[in-house]
Amino acid sequence: MKKGEVVLERSLTLTHLVLFGLAYLAPMIVFGIYGTVSQVTHGLEASAYLVALVAMFFTALSYTQMVKAYPVAGSAYTYTRKSLNSHLGFMVGWATLLDYVFIPMAIWLIGSAYLNAAFPAIPAWLWILTFIIVTTSINIFGIRLSTKVNFIMMVFQLLVIALFIILSIKSVVGGTGAGTLISISPFVNDQVSFSFVLAGASIACYSFLGFDAISTFTEETNNPEKTIPKAIILTTLIGGIIFIVSTYITHLVHPDFTKFKAVDSAGFEIAKQIGGNLFSAIFLAGIIIAQFASGISAQASASRLLYAMGRDSVLPKKIFGYLHPKTKTPVFNLIVVALIGLLSLRLSVSTSTSFINFGAFVAFTLVNVSVISHFYIKGGKRSGKDNLIYLVFPALGVVFDFWLLVNLDKNALILGGIWAACGFIYLLFLTKMFTNKPPEMHFDDMDQAM
Repeated sequence: MKKGEVVLERSLTLTHLVLFGLAYLAPMIVFGIYGTVSQVTHGLEASAYLVALVAMFFTALSYTQMVKAYPVAGSAYTYTRKSLNSHLGFMVGWATLLDYVFIPMAIWLIGSAYLNAAFPAIPAWLWILTFIIVTTSINIFGIRLSTKVNFIMMVFQLLVIALFIILSIKSVVGGTGAGTLISISPFVNDQVSFSFVLAGASIACYSFLGFDAISTFTEETNNPEKTIPKAIILTTLIGGIIFIVSTYITHLVHPDFTKFKAVDSAGFEIAKQIGGNLFSAIFLAGIIIAQFASGISAQASASRLLYAMGRDSVLPKKIFGYLHPKTKTPVFNLIVVALIGLLSLRLSVSTSTSFINFGAFVAFTLVNVSVISHFYIKGGKRSGKDNLIYLVFPALGVVFDFWLLVNLDKNALILGGIWAACGFIYLLFLTKMFTNKPPEMHFDDMDQAM
């Protein structure tokens, strides 16, 4: 590290990271998209989340291995370029931008839609601007402030979820919905094809994206080689359990997916059913808190991915590789993500989220391949349990991720393909028709900085 150079500050612990991961997952959002998942799966919501958890768990294991090999910011982008190929690494980074940069926009858009429904007199665009300004301000003032705000928000979310489950159980025991707490109907239905579950799982995976975001905070974490892997696994498992339990009990309260008044607000409808106006108001507050918490984490992670690419000069370094000398945060990147969020003023939730899963599944697939390449092929780790850890598990991750990728809707595949084509053209320009390699990060300098 050069004298006077500004670097990311190490201050994050395991608790901080799990809270960031869960905040990124936004557990309350399982209710926000419940109606959509219910309709796509024809009532097999819990089964879709179970499939998504299995797929994400194998990929999470691969992330824990790669973060030990390359404990620096950049996530899938860094892992792929170092383990496979620098050009392929660039393309993964480009695809990942869809995931990271568009997620904050989708989060702010969903939050504004709920608030606009509750307070129709206030225009949606005003809610969107409020989300963007508040979230960006919190992130600019530093990661420590973000962790404190996230802790308060996460506690509130978890309390609302717990209250929702308690009221749901009371309602079901009282004879509402299925009338029993023990049922396989949220998981299995002989008359419903498994293809509907896969389609639902592709949507449900959107809820798990927080675990990979944790890896972008490697350079701000104490003892990252041990802390990051633990945080990734804990976030994935805790999030998965919350999603499965929540969808299971919600299905028991309202088993018929064809009888929602409005699919987009099905969770709010059920909250009012089980707890009346008072709990529905608390529930709405929980959803909005979830949007703020998730937005903070999503924007922070996106800014750090841009920082990693800017530091490599893959993107203009003066802008994307800049850290503010006082707050030690990538201020320009936070502003860029905020500006992209303004696109939500003109887009729908379905359009904005259609980008996200394409980029996520491409990145997840290549991270699994990177484990096989780095450890099994190049590293020669092929004895005993190494075959399981470095070949079988990541291979299963590849199969699951690719399986979910091809089950995305056509719009997601088309838009994702267009984005990938744009990235390929930019790569040709950057490398002068592949005669040069994309700019590469110097790890010796990073080690000194850490």
